Amino acid sequence: MHEPKARRRPRAEIEGIKARTRANDFVLSSHADLEAADEEIGIEEIREAILNADMLEHYEDTGRGESCLLLGFVNDRPIHVICGWRHESVLVITVYIPKPPKFINPWTRRR
Repeated sequence: MHEPKARRRPRAEIEGIKARTRANDFVLSSHADLEAADEEIGIEEIREAILNADMLEHYEDTGRGESCLLLGFVNDRPIHVICGWRHESVLVITVYIPKPPKFINPWTRRR
């Protein structure tokens, strides 16, 4: 029995994101660039986080395209990356270290 289409799509999406990232076909938004600098996250760390990431959340198109929240670890440091698409390239919308008070742990957002 096959999973419903809606459940297959995020898995296919993360594999596409990883493939594009492996090919260095990703760009940072100006917001992601600022956040990365504030959090002291380098471009190679962003790349590595995406390549070993799991998708935590998938966001439907709200007017700017679909996006997703990824969690990857680099040297045991959790990194959240919110990605979307800009044409055929991966667009890193923002990147940050998940920490209290917004997050209980890297996987769980405080409600």
